[in-house]
Amino acid sequence: RGLRQPGRAAVVTLAMAAGPPPPLDPSALPTFAEEGFGEKFMRKTRENPLVPLGCLCTVGALTYGLLSFRKGNTRRSQLMMRARVLAQGFTFAALLGGMVATAIKSRQ
Repeated sequence: RGLRQPGRAAVVTLAMAAGPPPPLDPSALPTFAEEGFGEKFMRKTRENPLVPLGCLCTVGALTYGLLSFRKGNTRRSQLMMRARVLAQGFTFAALLGGMVATAIKSRQ
């Protein structure tokens, strides 16, 4: 624990000596005209339609599960809460998949 690695400190010092990172070129970033919420929502939905679908399934399962719980149908309520978790997992996977696809498309 008390031993230091001299080689590691030299690497950090050399990295710092290289200077600051190059400035970010703002022209390389995608720019969109002044778009409102509706236009942005529709653009994002067209880019990855599975995310809104997963969100709707999540909200539907949650709502039906809460209504079943309120009516006293605990078996159906538990089933719907499990369905909600699955729908959330699907939504998360769709989000990650969309991010990966966008990253791959931007590299080409």
